[in-house]
Amino acid sequence: MKTTSILAVAALLASAHASPHDPLPKSASSDTSTAQEQLKVLVSHATYAVKSHKKPFSSTCKPGNVQVRKEWSTLSPRERIAYTDAVLCLQNKAAKSPASWAPGAKSRYDDWVATHIDQTLRIHYTGNFLGWHRYFLWEYEQALRNECGYQGTQPYWNWGLSAASGMEKSPVWDGSKTSMSGNGAHIDQTNLSVVLGGNGLPEIYLPVGTGGGCITTGPFKNMTVNLGPAALTIPGNITSISPSGPLSYNPRCLKRDLTDEINTRFANSTAIVDNILSPQNVYDFQMQMQGIPGTGIIGIHGGGHYAMGGDPGRDVFTSPGDPAFYLHHSMIDLVWTTWQMLDPENRIYGNDAIMGTNTFLNMPASENTTRETKISIGWAGRGENVTMGDVMSTVEGPFCYVYA
Repeated sequence: MKTTSILAVAALLASAHASPHDPLPKSASSDTSTAQEQLKVLVSHATYAVKSHKKPFSSTCKPGNVQVRKEWSTLSPRERIAYTDAVLCLQNKAAKSPASWAPGAKSRYDDWVATHIDQTLRIHYTGNFLGWHRYFLWEYEQALRNECGYQGTQPYWNWGLSAASGMEKSPVWDGSKTSMSGNGAHIDQTNLSVVLGGNGLPEIYLPVGTGGGCITTGPFKNMTVNLGPAALTIPGNITSISPSGPLSYNPRCLKRDLTDEINTRFANSTAIVDNILSPQNVYDFQMQMQGIPGTGIIGIHGGGHYAMGGDPGRDVFTSPGDPAFYLHHSMIDLVWTTWQMLDPENRIYGNDAIMGTNTFLNMPASENTTRETKISIGWAGRGENVTMGDVMSTVEGPFCYVYA
């Protein structure tokens, strides 16, 4: 290994606060503090494994230019503000989506929301769920950098940390100028629940949070959500759908309903580590992550979404309308990367690295997702031709990043 590569590995491992030689845990600790330490070891191992794997890099991604994505709380105040300023910049640039297709897309930021709305039933509970969102997130990060001058990387929200501290005490959600904005204004939701399910599946009753109204603090306090809703779950067993269609113009404030009980139940450190260690194939991995229908469990993916709540947070179609979506899905990608690097030959390059079909729970029945399955993010991206095979490693294909 070249000296530059050794130094890069050393720097990354030092930032992860764990040694690659620490023994890997065999199962998730039921003690969430211990599980958080286990997660540090697993992420450190994944970073080391990416850097030292026998075929780790593409022709353009080298040890000297690999980027490092970091947890929000580890960023300096200046780095956090640089990120939110770039998001606000994107929200003030003109949309690329044609008005004939998405008349409600008024900003460059809305291009991502519109694309996600359009493709939701082809990118959840599918074989491309993980890969599609990895590429979607990457292109968002590149837009922040190339179109808005952002010099950092896409940060992530470690749900386990906010589960331990309480969401409103988390640097992600504390409502300060260095946060992703805070909770929504309090609305009386006494005796109400968030009800999920339907379509023949048992209903899931989730608690409401302590907010529910428009956010009033932080960098996004004046933000306007333009698109949706498509299937917004409102406390009281109500589903809201825009009468003129989810891609139409429907300006409203950004709402949140931070819900500690959902965070601590579904997206604590034990749940995160268990999702990395228990599943032995990608089908089980992504089903545990998204929640197995009919079990009443919404997984760490649903746990993060419904813990932030609000509008568009509780709308699976329109959820990228909340800027915190991208921190949430960066954590999803971290968990996938960490799981992959426990067995990269099989989980990146093997025949079982991709499982599932191209439609939501295979309804309607569709072809299996393969390495040749094309990925498109429409007007959001740069129009590159990408397949599932291109997005399986964070240092191959279009990518060049690791996590710390």
